[in-house]
Amino acid sequence: MSSQREIRLNAFDMNCIGHQSPGLWAHPRDRSWQYKDLEYWVDLARLLERGKFDGLFIADVLGIYDVLNGSGDAAIRQATQVPVNDPLALITPMALVTEHLGFGLTASLSFEHPYPFARRLSTLDHLTKGRVGWNIVTSYLESGARNIGQQTQTDHDTRYDYADEYLQVIYKLLEEAGRMGRCCATESGRSSAIRGKSIPLTIRDSSFPCRGSTSASHPRSARRCCIRRGRPAAANSSPPAMPNASSSQRRRRCC
Repeated sequence: MSSQREIRLNAFDMNCIGHQSPGLWAHPRDRSWQYKDLEYWVDLARLLERGKFDGLFIADVLGIYDVLNGSGDAAIRQATQVPVNDPLALITPMALVTEHLGFGLTASLSFEHPYPFARRLSTLDHLTKGRVGWNIVTSYLESGARNIGQQTQTDHDTRYDYADEYLQVIYKLLEEAGRMGRCCATESGRSSAIRGKSIPLTIRDSSFPCRGSTSASHPRSARRCCIRRGRPAAANSSPPAMPNASSSQRRRRCC
C-alpha cells in the first residue's frame, strides 16, 4: 500500500497594498492597506500557523511598472505593487510568534554583493531556527536597472549566468563561516571559538570577487532551501536536496 501523500500549503503575499489584486485594498474587509503595521504581519503569521500552513512566500520587486504610456503614473494611482517595502524585516517578528511556519524570502541578487547578503541569510537562519528559504530572483524591470545606474536592463540569460556565479560565492562564504566555528559563553562569561579558525577566502575569476574572511555567524546549514524560476540551474550550482526529515521537521526547515 502506497504511503499517504501530504499537501503543502503555502500563502503568497507581498509587503505592499494589493499584491496580485490591484484595487482590492478598497474593499471594507481588506487589511492589506495595513502592510506598514507590524501587527498586521504578526496576526497573519499566527493565522497561518493556526491553519496548519507550511509556509508564507513573500514576493518582492525593485522598480516601478512604467511601461504603460512610458510612465509609472498608472501604477502609482492604482497602488500596483507600489509603494513596496523590504520583505526581510518582516520575517523575524513572524518567526517569533510561530513554531512551524516556514518563510520564503524574495531577494534580488542584482543589487547587492554576496558578501553582505550571506550575513543576512545566516542571521535569519538563526533567528528563525532554520525556517527561512531564499527565493532567488535577478530583477527584470527597466526602472530598477536605471535606478542603480544601468543604461538598460541586462538580458535574461546573462542575469541567470550571474545568478549561478552568485550562488557559488554565497555557498563558499557560508561554508567558510561554518569552518570558522561556533562561539559560546564560558564559565568566566567570555566567548570562545569551539573549533576551527578563520580561513581566508579568495574568489578571483568571478563577477563577484571576494578576498578575506566572512564576518557571518556559523549558519545552521550552509545551504538553505532555495527557490528559483527562470531556467534549470546549472549542475554545479543547484542547492542540494534537503536532508531526510520528518514532516514536522521539514515544515520547520523550509517553505
